[in-house]
Amino acid sequence: MSLAPALRDATFRWIADDPSDATRTELQGVLARAMGGDAAALEDLQDRMAGPLTFGTAGLRGPVRAGTNGMNVATVVRTTAGLASWLGTSGLVFVGRDARHGSEDFAVAAAEVMAAAGFDVRVLPGPLPTPVLAYLVRAHGAVAGIQITASHNPPADNGYKLYLTGGSQIVPPADGEIEKAIEAVPAAVSVPRNVTYTTVSDADVDAYLEQVASLPRGNSRSLKIALTPMHGVGGAFAVEALRRAGFTDVHVVRSQAVPDPDFPTVVFPNPEEPGASDELLSLAASVDADLAIALDPDADRCALGVKDGETWRMLRGDETGVLLGSLVLSTTESTDPLVATTIVSSSLLKSIAAAHGARYAETLTGFKWLARAGEGLVFAYEEALGNCVDPVHVADKDGISAAVVAADLAAGLKASGRTLLDALDQLATDHGLHLTDQVSLRYTDLSLIGATMARLRANPPADFASEDLLPGADVLRWTAEGVRVIVRPSGTEPKLKAYLEVVEPVTDGLESARASGRARLAELRERVTALVS
Repeated sequence: MSLAPALRDATFRWIADDPSDATRTELQGVLARAMGGDAAALEDLQDRMAGPLTFGTAGLRGPVRAGTNGMNVATVVRTTAGLASWLGTSGLVFVGRDARHGSEDFAVAAAEVMAAAGFDVRVLPGPLPTPVLAYLVRAHGAVAGIQITASHNPPADNGYKLYLTGGSQIVPPADGEIEKAIEAVPAAVSVPRNVTYTTVSDADVDAYLEQVASLPRGNSRSLKIALTPMHGVGGAFAVEALRRAGFTDVHVVRSQAVPDPDFPTVVFPNPEEPGASDELLSLAASVDADLAIALDPDADRCALGVKDGETWRMLRGDETGVLLGSLVLSTTESTDPLVATTIVSSSLLKSIAAAHGARYAETLTGFKWLARAGEGLVFAYEEALGNCVDPVHVADKDGISAAVVAADLAAGLKASGRTLLDALDQLATDHGLHLTDQVSLRYTDLSLIGATMARLRANPPADFASEDLLPGADVLRWTAEGVRVIVRPSGTEPKLKAYLEVVEPVTDGLESARASGRARLAELRERVTALVS
């Protein structure tokens, strides 16, 4: 296969329009090799120039590299210029970043473009957790907030997360409108940039910590915690938030304590991934901790680990979600509370809400929808380890505040001689045993994801009631008595995911229900794996 003239010319144009010497040189090298007949370079060039990044579940994400289909200064400049045009007015804008490759350069570029467009731009002082940015946007009534982060994506990636007034992530039609505005932006090298922006004060960052520290409702603080930020930016910040809340016995995984964009001790820096929390659980066992806490790299997700018999294990996102949701409902001062989760999460929260006389809502996947679940929202969670325990102040998932509230729950249970697993058992006894699992397939050829979804639409399993959520969402839902399966492409990673749930009544004791439910879940997992593979 030879280099097509259209691809060659598009690449030359991109190089000429790129304001960064580094990425210009990078793409020149790829193009030269492709023009010389290097098949691997040609394939690389085709991928890099395949098209612009688009807003998915949580903003833009892609590999840090030169080209239209990558995260680079040119992409950030044009995206930000499109955003400024779409906003159409001056106002306050916050810009934050994590510690990934390129994050500092991308944050500076975004700040300079917004400043040149006439906005009052305030940049966070160094790499900080994403929830801090979401908090500041909401607290100060900003018109937008830009966080440079790829959250828990692989090390090669970076991203651009966008918040609007109120501190929630963007939803349609705003995403499509902004993308159209980006298309109208001239070459990145021609976009004006200005250094007249300011740095967020320590007092503003401190206000977030003080708010998080005020969240515990219990009086117990005797708790030994093992914690990992997974090479991300949440380590010292989480320790400080816990300290201010009264939890001072915190042990951090040393090998993962300092931000490192290469994430050397994990294959994927995501607490959901098998093995990612092994060092945390090893530390928890060695210090005889009461609770283990894993944050993802930008600290908007929180996973909990517990001692189960003689070993330690991580709780599933649904287990953490219902525990925190139950605590919030039992302590809220709201007279008409609303709790929410997504269509792929466990249905247990619905039963818990009913028992508390609370309203309940389900949304599409993503906190951009959960934050808009309705008036009176006091708690929201998604099974992918996202928890919003303080929506009045952070209208997004927040791993730091979730960690503090989880410590409050664990300390209160410890004082009464109980554990988080005891609390889960009580919820199962009261509401039925809800068991969840996930089948997750990672792809290198993204076209196979669409092909698989098309095949499943054409041939759904005959013994399930099948529901297709198109055109609203690329989601399939299959249900039967006490069984639910949701199939969807991931909005943040090259994956196809199937979310499984079985509900087992606790009529002959919890252990009997658990044995029966696990057998049903294993059978369901085997069947769904065969269907989607």
